[in-house]
Amino acid sequence: MLVFSARSGVPLAVLLDEGRLTDIRTAAAGAVCAKHLAPYDPGWIGVCGSGLQARLQLRLLLPFTTCRNVVVWARNGSKAAECAADIAQLGYNTKVASSPAALAVCARLIITTTASDRPYLMADDIQPGTHITAVGSDSADKIELDPAILGRASSVIADSRSQCRERGEIHHAIASGAVRAGDIVELGEIIGKKRGSRDPHAITIADLTGVAAQDIMMAEAVCRGLQVSGV
Repeated sequence: MLVFSARSGVPLAVLLDEGRLTDIRTAAAGAVCAKHLAPYDPGWIGVCGSGLQARLQLRLLLPFTTCRNVVVWARNGSKAAECAADIAQLGYNTKVASSPAALAVCARLIITTTASDRPYLMADDIQPGTHITAVGSDSADKIELDPAILGRASSVIADSRSQCRERGEIHHAIASGAVRAGDIVELGEIIGKKRGSRDPHAITIADLTGVAAQDIMMAEAVCRGLQVSGV
């Protein structure tokens, strides 16, 4: 990340993070979604994927949920088992699901972290009362959710309306006619509102494609921590 002064344009810092800050930012955004949208007691937290983001999502989620049960699914069963073992080191009780449908049976908070180019979670898999945070589809060619899931949802939330029209789960759902662009709520409109009781039967979807404003705040926080002059 290159950090410039907003007042003068002068370069202030070069953060050679090799993508680490973006990884943390993505996981932090997922935790924010869970804080404001997930059931208070999801029973099980489902994680689709076995990479770094799957692990980070659960690490940053710890302060925002009392649930300590995690079910992991990935196309590669051995990698799913390795991921589950790593997540268990954080203090979670973990197990591996045989399929996305099996994961969805028990999990009421599902986090998808894959780079899939075809849906693997289908509308009939999702139980009433489930919240899904989808972080893997950050380009127009990626998709993890059956667009009909978004059609079933009572609320579909984007990190950026304009960006999600062009990429991610919302992009595909609008193209298929499952949802209308005017029905999309932006995450910033949710944050700050006092959370009331959640409809136990409602399905909610948060589509995170990654926004620059979050990167800016992350870079600013790092620079302030390093006491970079001019931030």
